[in-house]
Amino acid sequence: MQSAISISASPALAARRSAGGDCAGVASGARSVNLRFCGLRKEALGFATVRRGVGSGTRQRALVGDRSCVRNLSVVAAASDNGSTPTKFDYDLVIIGAGVGGHGAALHAVEKGLKTAIIEGDVIGGTCVNRGCVPSKALLAVSGRMRELQNEPHMKSFGLQVAAAAYDRQGVADHANNLAMKIRNNLTNSMKALGVDILTGFGSVVGPQKVKYGKDNVITARDIIIATGSVPFVPKGIEVDGKTVITSDHALKLESVPAWIVIVGSGYIGLEFSDVYTALGSEVTFVEALDQIMPGFDPEIAKLAQRVLINPRKIDYHTGVFASKITPAKDGKPVTIELIDAKTKEHKDTLEVDAALIATGRAPFTSGLGLENIKVETQRGFIPVNERMQVIDKDGKLVPHLYCIGDANGKMMLAHAASAQGISVVEQVTGKDHVLNHLSIPAACFTHPEISMVGLTEPQAKEKAEKEGFPISVAKTSFKANTKALAENEGEGIAKMIYRPDTGEILGVHIFGLHAADLIHEASNAIALGTRVQDIKFAVHAHPTLSEVLDELFKSAKVDSLSPAKKPVAV
Repeated sequence: MQSAISISASPALAARRSAGGDCAGVASGARSVNLRFCGLRKEALGFATVRRGVGSGTRQRALVGDRSCVRNLSVVAAASDNGSTPTKFDYDLVIIGAGVGGHGAALHAVEKGLKTAIIEGDVIGGTCVNRGCVPSKALLAVSGRMRELQNEPHMKSFGLQVAAAAYDRQGVADHANNLAMKIRNNLTNSMKALGVDILTGFGSVVGPQKVKYGKDNVITARDIIIATGSVPFVPKGIEVDGKTVITSDHALKLESVPAWIVIVGSGYIGLEFSDVYTALGSEVTFVEALDQIMPGFDPEIAKLAQRVLINPRKIDYHTGVFASKITPAKDGKPVTIELIDAKTKEHKDTLEVDAALIATGRAPFTSGLGLENIKVETQRGFIPVNERMQVIDKDGKLVPHLYCIGDANGKMMLAHAASAQGISVVEQVTGKDHVLNHLSIPAACFTHPEISMVGLTEPQAKEKAEKEGFPISVAKTSFKANTKALAENEGEGIAKMIYRPDTGEILGVHIFGLHAADLIHEASNAIALGTRVQDIKFAVHAHPTLSEVLDELFKSAKVDSLSPAKKPVAV
């Protein structure tokens, strides 16, 4: 296969082998379960009109349906004394950070009738839209098509003949950049259309219910949400030059396609970039500190995924080692990577490669937020919160009217988790107690094929079962038995469910296969709503569809005919 850009074999590659609330009366007896896990919607539904009152700058927002909540606000200037607590507020809600989490919270807040402002010191959309989820999916869309076009036996199985596939590196990079720009504009327009004030400048907390942004602008808010996200984590000893030693931020620009690249870390980020680089012609080496490749995934899923995603491709790996020092390429010399044993710290090897991608996770972006003004101390950079996302100070007390969502609190570093947390907080500040079940939040790795999961892995479920004294069972189904997967010649994959046979409670579901990221939500919603296996197995799925993989999974589960709640009581 020929590529549209020529990549000459580098010296490194050639030498490789030798080298409280208002609105409490609105539906107060109901518990909200209608959480939106997508923060990228363009407009809020169920919104009717905005009415301005006739006195004292009062603004009222009317909402349709039973969720209506009319709230009066008195808008006054912020008090000059930052140490005192204001009695009147500029805003009902101020959100520091306009990523997916902040955006989701802001749109839900205006639905609830709150006067809302969002502060952003960089660009709307945060990491997810500009340097993460969105542009990476654009690159993965390209890699998926390239991989399929390059697979001659796969194409012949359909009766198709395809000439040598090629790509234009700049065109691929432009696709990712243009997508990020489009989504960023959508987010900005959706907030403006609904009346969210977008304030530009770095935000910080200067006192109780007071926020500063920009140079010297101070505003007050009844409630404040911190949603500042995270940045790539770079371990000590690694020198990043943005060209030959890069983070995911740099990699998404796709300024080059190296012949041989080392990826430090084999989690979600590392796996996705290995999919992109190998599809575009690179050779990849993973450096993983833990003893197994793909840590964090269910072990059985990881074993199958390694057989499909790593072993047949131009990928090798070192496990149980740290990259103790990485030096960028310069003066005609390649990137050098010194590896040490993760346990003994003894020198193991030195690699000389064309490039290195640091995919060792992300660190919370919480410095400079003025947390000292409210006696809050971070823990490894994360802002401590309780189950309701309320911020906890250094004395273990709750900071009134202050919340933290998303990567900055470290509970679950996923964009849709941040959005769900933000929506949960808005429910609370408008008078409805709400606690988000994080075990119901799905995650996905967008390789080809995809990996998705929700809830506990099998080892985690076993540990919980032993501790709490209940049985667990495991059900599995294969994509090889699914008509739609076979029609696509994509029968590689499995779905796996861990559950309680005594009650039918679903503890975790893991999928590896075609469109796994789309399939996981049925299981996620079942966990969120408390749906049991014995009930969901009666759900009807269209035929022939990939969803029948889960249909068969639920039907294959064996649940006791008499659960503890239904067993007769001995007299």
